[in-house]
Formats: sequence, structure tokens, C-alpha cells
Amino acid sequence: MLGIDYHKASVDTRALFSFTRKNAGKAMEEFRQEEGISGCIILSTCNRMEIWVSTAEEWSGALYDRLCGIKGIDARLYQNYFTLRNDKEAVKHLFDLAAGLESQILGEEQILTQVKEALSLSREYFCTDSVLEVLFRSAITAGKRVKTEVIFPKGNASVIHQAIIRLKAQGFDVKGKRCMVIGNGEMGKVAAHSLTEAGAFVTVTVRQYRSGMVNIPKGCQRINYGERITHLTQCDLVVSATSSPNYTLTKELLEGLNFSGGLLLIDLAVPRDIEPLIGQLPGINLLDIDYFKIDEKPKELEYHLIKAKFIIKERMDEFYSWLAGRDIIPRIQEIRADAVRDLNLRILKVFNRTPMEEPERQKLLETIETAAGKVVDKMIFGLRDTLEQDTFLECVEGLEKLYGE
Repeated sequence: MLGIDYHKASVDTRALFSFTRKNAGKAMEEFRQEEGISGCIILSTCNRMEIWVSTAEEWSGALYDRLCGIKGIDARLYQNYFTLRNDKEAVKHLFDLAAGLESQILGEEQILTQVKEALSLSREYFCTDSVLEVLFRSAITAGKRVKTEVIFPKGNASVIHQAIIRLKAQGFDVKGKRCMVIGNGEMGKVAAHSLTEAGAFVTVTVRQYRSGMVNIPKGCQRINYGERITHLTQCDLVVSATSSPNYTLTKELLEGLNFSGGLLLIDLAVPRDIEPLIGQLPGINLLDIDYFKIDEKPKELEYHLIKAKFIIKERMDEFYSWLAGRDIIPRIQEIRADAVRDLNLRILKVFNRTPMEEPERQKLLETIETAAGKVVDKMIFGLRDTLEQDTFLECVEGLEKLYGE
């Protein structure tokens, strides 16, 4: 797994490596074309971008260089912002991620949906493989269990909800304020719902061509996206949360408007929705998603974290059992074939002297081979079910050496 996230990189640096759904699909196809890569999944959210690949053991490619090539970015500039994880470290990270333990807001639920959507997109482009499929499904199952069984001592686990709490502590209470939310995707709906719950009067923008096709959160008004600038001067707070590659608000659009009463803009998008230069205009205060970064975890969360990690470990162990079984099957098949060949060599002289017609002799030989194979399978899988995994693998390795000599 190669990833960049809010721990090391600012919103503008993360934006350079973010993907839309369509671009992620094309990039996954490019990664899959490389020899040695059998599966690829790209996860791209506001806080992180991660590329997951399953590879042949001997693969020695460079994900970062390939990523920079796809993005047209000088690879010398940004490598320090990335983290590369392999094997068990990568697996643990994904399970923690799906459970919300790697999020800015501990236990937030949006990441679980985003992990599911990343897997679904990879399937859509035929880029996943059995290992990534089972790994992501297992992590999603663990995330669902954590969500159901672990109640973290906090309110709504969303950035906008935490922003509302933090702004109130700083003297800006959204209750009774006129707010506009630009964007009606998942994050936009969460923002509109949270502001409405906090007592704000909320208007949501909807693209005109989709106006009759989408629902907006209960209690909100709607306007066409093209009317947002006219409505802006009537607002106390504006939140922009779209997946658009272009700015929803620019300095040029806002110049000349009167914001003497003050306007707070919150940009929750990556890449940015709101042109940073807007923050220079008089009367406007512009905050981005990184402003609400939460680095400290309260001590009272420790019990809940232990419970969540226990659930994660259970599911991780199940994944590793599956992986070990998947890897061991071809080895067992080879041992069985060697054992049957060994048996044939030992009985062949006696067998050829039996007073039987050749067709009958051949049929009996095939029956003996089948029976011998079943006996070997029964013994080996019996060992697997009764021994510790490491001991069982040592037994398999010993049998391989026995017939390899």
C-alpha cells in the first residue's frame, strides 16, 4: 500500500494526488497492466489517497514512480509525504482504517462507505483479484462490527459536526444563522443535516440538470447551483463539499460583493472547492478541512479502542487463515502427486504380473491412484486441523523436502 494522508500532507499537496471515480478507474487499469501486479484498488478521499496492489512475490516495481508518471508530477518533489506499507503492516492499516481508527475523528463512519466504494469501483473495472477482494471484504466486515458493537463517547462522527462544536467554542454559534451548502453528495448531505440539527437555516445547491432527481436533507431549502453567488450575500456561513475538479467559488466571482456583515466559508473538499485567494477579500474568513484536524485522543477512549482492536484482530486472524490455506493448496496438491507417483513405482512390478487384461489393469491402477490421493489429503488436512499453523507449515515443508530429494 502506498498512501498520502492528512498526517504528513496539506490539503493542497493531497489534492495533487487525488482521483475522481473515472480517473481512479483508468489509473487502476494502468497499474494492472504492469507485469507482476495481479490486483489494484485506489481509495481517494478528502483526507487520504491510497493505492493497494497484490503482487507476485518477486515483483520489485515502484508504485510511487508509476503514480507520479500517471499524474505527470516530478517524482523528486513529494516522496517524503508518502508512506509505503507491505504485508502485515499494510493489512493492519486497512483494518484500522475501515474501523475508523485512522480517521481525523475517531470512529467516523464515512470511511467505511468509502472503503466499500473503492472495492466496488475496482470490481467495476475488473482490477481486483482474490487476495484484495477477500482482504477488503474482511476489513469491511470488521469495520461494520466495530461500528455496531463499539460506541465511542462522542457525538456525530463527521468533520462538519466537530467544526460546529469548535466554532461554537470560539464564539460562532450556527443556531439561527443562514447557511448554504454547495454540493448534495454524501459529505454535502451530512453537512446540511448537521447544520440543520444545530438550528441553522440551511439552503442546499443542486445542479439544475439534476434538480428533479435528487433529494435534499429534511428541513433544507434548495436552489439551483447557478444561483449560489446571488444567495451568498444573504448567508452567514457557506460550506462547500463537492467532488468537482473546478472551484465552486472564485475570487473573481466574489469581488465587488458586500460582506461587511462577515461571511465564514468552510471548504471540505479535496481538491479545494474554494479558491484560497478569496480569503484575502474583506469580511471573509476562509477555513479548509485541515483547520479542523484533531490530533489528540481523550484518555476515556482507551477502553473502546481496546474493544475495537480485539474485533479487528479476530477478523485479521480469519483473513490470515484464509491466505495460508490459499497458498498451501498448490503445495499439498504437489505433495499428493509425488506420493502417488512414489506408490506407483513401488507396486508397478507386482502389478504388471497380475493375470488381468490391460484395460482392467489400467482401471484398477486409476482406482488405486485416486484412493492413495484421498488418503494423503486426509492425513495432511488432518494435520492442518490439529496442529498450530506454524507447526503445520513446518510439516508441509518437511514433506516437500522429502520428495524433493
